[in-house]
Amino acid sequence: MLNKYPLWKNLLIVFVVLLAAVYSAPNLYPDDPAVQVSHESQDINEFELGTITDALRAADVDYFGDTLEGRSALVRFHNLEDQLRGKTVIEQTLGAGYFTALNLAPTTPGWLQAINAGKMSLGLDLQGGVHFLMEVDMDAALQRRMENNVSTIRQLLRSERIRSRALSLESANLIVARFDDESARSQARALVRDNFADLQPVNREQDGSYILELSLSEADILQLQRDTIAANKTTILNRVDSLGVAEPVVQQQGASRIVVELPGVQDTAQAKRILQRIATLQFHLEAQPGSPSTSYTTYEYQGQLIDVSNDVILQGDRVSNVRSALDQQGLPQVVINLDAQGGEQFSRVTRDNIGKLMDIVLSETKTRSTFEPGDNGEMVEHQETYEEKRLISHAVIRAALGREFVITGLSTTEANELSLLIRSGALAAPMYFVEERTLGPSLGAENIKQGTQAVYLGFGLVLIFMVFYYRLFGLLANIALAVNVLLLIAIMSIISATLTLPGIFGIVLIVGMAVDANVLIFTRIREELSNGLSPQGAIKAGFDNAFSTIVDANLTTLLVGIVLFSIGTGPVKGFAVTLMIGIATSMFTAILVTRALVNLVYGGRNVKELSIGKFA
Repeated sequence: MLNKYPLWKNLLIVFVVLLAAVYSAPNLYPDDPAVQVSHESQDINEFELGTITDALRAADVDYFGDTLEGRSALVRFHNLEDQLRGKTVIEQTLGAGYFTALNLAPTTPGWLQAINAGKMSLGLDLQGGVHFLMEVDMDAALQRRMENNVSTIRQLLRSERIRSRALSLESANLIVARFDDESARSQARALVRDNFADLQPVNREQDGSYILELSLSEADILQLQRDTIAANKTTILNRVDSLGVAEPVVQQQGASRIVVELPGVQDTAQAKRILQRIATLQFHLEAQPGSPSTSYTTYEYQGQLIDVSNDVILQGDRVSNVRSALDQQGLPQVVINLDAQGGEQFSRVTRDNIGKLMDIVLSETKTRSTFEPGDNGEMVEHQETYEEKRLISHAVIRAALGREFVITGLSTTEANELSLLIRSGALAAPMYFVEERTLGPSLGAENIKQGTQAVYLGFGLVLIFMVFYYRLFGLLANIALAVNVLLLIAIMSIISATLTLPGIFGIVLIVGMAVDANVLIFTRIREELSNGLSPQGAIKAGFDNAFSTIVDANLTTLLVGIVLFSIGTGPVKGFAVTLMIGIATSMFTAILVTRALVNLVYGGRNVKELSIGKFA
């Protein structure tokens, strides 16, 4: 029987459409403005949540929900104005050690959340947020690498009993070592050549001293800069991901700059705190008894005062991975992995210092808020950045350590916090804010409104044209077009794709492209009818013969979308994602859904004519 789908195919189409409807549904539930409160080292408890809500009521800030979620608290507000006022009140109430972030709390029903149905993420141009342009301090990266080399060379000279008059970093890229005789200099040069392939040695004599100058070549400096900006880019992305910023954009711009966009964040100061809260490890040996006070720093560790040598035997930028785990006794520990050069360097230092005490210092860069009276008497928030160092490990070196070792003696919370901070916070070089701007949610809402109007207008014009020109077939194509948009939204929601303003324009384009496939089919059906085929035969021939043309046309457009996604950035990627998904859904609806609807109306019947408009 012509133009009849088997039952399983009809059921499959119905199942896909129903599934798309379910996974598109979360987009109908708008998020609530909220403030998320967390502590740097502990969970938020019921008492602290009560303190927050009491302060909000005392300040007459209207809120309607407060819950504990994981390690943080979430307070919901009715509008953005109350959200901003509430954040200020919470910050003034809790003080240092707490982090407050503007957030959006989902209102999706629980049964949808249970099946992992979520809504599309909105880009910066639709949701609002902050945009930063950050500069990486490449000079500091170079100096940090050379300082690390100085410390290691000093350790090597001591271990090999090679006496030097002085060893210092004269400039960012110049290490100068002075010796009393040429033999010592030659031994030192051979030692450096064997352990530092990237350092270029130069001999010279001055005032009776035998001098060895060490520097990096231009090629090595360029490689260091590339590695530094790549490491910082990864670090920033990990940091904003770990703090719950949805769909951040972190992209390299030029040789030394990184663009950071944080959708949904309206507080520039809070965004800076997210980016600036970094942490790194430094490995030292304990200071020898009788060392001058300028050569060590005293830390408190488990109730004792420990003198830690200022010489760094290994910097945190050599840490390649950190994770928390449990040892054989079920006690928490932190497993640290080093890169190849760091592992070799660490193995050599620990092998030469077996029996001595090694100290690991955690260095954190933090930002704290202070409130001072302004000119009009209101409290004004000021941001202060400071560095906090603490000793987290003080243990005897019992054997040479390799690229992987563990830190023990921590609580579960401390182990998890340490692994998170180090894994996402070890910047290879400092960064500075070159440009910042904030896109308000009102402007984003206006973009959504205009984009939605564009979709409605395009959709409406297509509906009118198809019904006017193709009659009943046009109406069936319009139903398939609605299914196409439904599938597009569902897929973008399932894969958590970010919808941007260019993405909305991509949806408008897809509406036209989806109808184009039906136009090809309907035109072919008209031609077959004009050639004398029966209505049923014309329907079958129209769909069958137009199939290859539709596939060719959509395949070429898909290739363009892949190219745009591969080489494009930002808005171009958003447009490309929508385009590629839309091509797949439009082919499904034009070829299967439209034909299923036509079969439902005409299939298996003795039809004398088709409602498909006039044809030549």
